[in-house]
Amino acid sequence: MCVFFFFSVGSFCCPVFCFNGLVFLFVFMYMPNSVNMGDKFGQVKVMVVQGRRLVIRDFKSSDPYVILKLGNQTAKTKVINSCLNPVWNEEFHFSISEHAQVLKLQVFDKDHFKADDKMGNAHLSLQPLVASARLRKILGVTAEGTTLRKVIPESDNCLAADSSINWVNGEVVQDVWLRLCDVDSGDIELKIKLINLPSAAPSK
Repeated sequence: MCVFFFFSVGSFCCPVFCFNGLVFLFVFMYMPNSVNMGDKFGQVKVMVVQGRRLVIRDFKSSDPYVILKLGNQTAKTKVINSCLNPVWNEEFHFSISEHAQVLKLQVFDKDHFKADDKMGNAHLSLQPLVASARLRKILGVTAEGTTLRKVIPESDNCLAADSSINWVNGEVVQDVWLRLCDVDSGDIELKIKLINLPSAAPSK
């Protein structure tokens, strides 16, 4: 008589095979695919749209630019001279992985004769965006303009207001206003699109 079954405890999964009174136990460690944090599983397009009410760092104004960081990837906008409400409309592409899901942002005032002055920083977790994209695939959502999720201001996102994640023109899109930290005022508007996500969610 043959009997085959699985026995599991915590993260251990043990196939058990019984044959003619003999018990064979095979032990291996179950590791979900997401543990391989170096694997890239998609891309995000981040548009730095504009800033508003930025702080003064020169005599009467500032010359702001933005640095974006996602994991070990970095991008930089152009400098907008003498402007506290700059408009950039610059788009950057980043690879995203299980390990790199927090977008960090720093704003600086460009100086020619000394180190650039800090004008604030912010960060945004991209996990809600990724989770919304996977949920859309599972549910088969195709209706244009569908709101997949609303994200509220919390400690892990620096949101200045509630943000919606929507299905627009075949893409998962999040529009956000980020409140700059460590300064008296200043917000940055971003438009983030998730692209090239695998068709199936990783197995657990």
